[in-house]
Amino acid sequence: MRIDLILEANSSPERIAGLGRLAEQHGLGGIWVSGMLDARDPFMAFMEAARTTQRIHMGPIAISPFELHPLKMAASLLTLNEAGGGRAQIVVGGGGGTMTAMALEPARRVRAVREALEILRLASQGRQVSYEGEIFKVRRYNPSWARSTPPVIYAGANRGGMQRMAARHADGIMLSDKIVPQVREARAVIDPVLAEAGRDRGTFRLTNFWAWHVKESREEAEREARIWLALRGVLLRRNHHYFMDEADMDLVEAKRPAFFDALRRRSPDITGVPDRVVKLLVDNLTSCAALADLDREIERLRQFQAAGLTEIALRIYDNPEETIRILGERVVPALR
Repeated sequence: MRIDLILEANSSPERIAGLGRLAEQHGLGGIWVSGMLDARDPFMAFMEAARTTQRIHMGPIAISPFELHPLKMAASLLTLNEAGGGRAQIVVGGGGGTMTAMALEPARRVRAVREALEILRLASQGRQVSYEGEIFKVRRYNPSWARSTPPVIYAGANRGGMQRMAARHADGIMLSDKIVPQVREARAVIDPVLAEAGRDRGTFRLTNFWAWHVKESREEAEREARIWLALRGVLLRRNHHYFMDEADMDLVEAKRPAFFDALRRRSPDITGVPDRVVKLLVDNLTSCAALADLDREIERLRQFQAAGLTEIALRIYDNPEETIRILGERVVPALR
């Protein structure tokens, strides 16, 4: 199972390039940044990494066609791909904070993402593209300069309708904060569609955005995990019934603003939520452990692989150099 990293979106291109070189040295497969409302441009952020690395793949998560027209998305993606000699990758999604900030109200998200995927795949052939979609149009776009191996195009797909579409039109799917049983459920949706479409299950990519908090001590790891809990599946009730009872799910739903308040304050203290409930969320929705307990998290990654992931994208936070070193020395060899 390939291991990728999700890096801080506000990092400078030089910082991302340095971490990319270190990740490449330690046998990791790819680096990503999220396309955040207040972050740097997620394509330009990789240009120095494209210039100074040799093997590692790179690209943004998850760009919405409602915020960036698929033609312009193709131009940015193919520019990065040429700079990196065919190593670009992208996740195309149906929403996101940038779209919300632009006061956009998207309709027909599955159709919009499908059309974006189709346009990107056509443009990646390096020939003139004309496309008459129900939502998006492209007329005589000719990226004849795009000569490298085509980029890898994923769809961000957490629900069945988007997953079924992506199994026909994407190179792969990125899930977000899904636990092992949910990965199995996703495979149960995806695999019959792949078979019906005559696509090879063995070459279709399935990855998962997953928070990685492994530190020298459990206390340090849990502090970091608690701060970022608001972003774990956006604390959706449907993600909790696997490990929570109804009363605890009601409490989390009622206290959702407290999780976002803790994130804004960069504080591990989540007002009004018992530590017992916070620990349930941390233990089930993240990899949170002391370094001495790393083998337990390696076993979780093996379970993800057995459930059907071909890759996993680990969101890392503080002290990324040390995290990369640990992943390279202990985790990558264990998953070969």
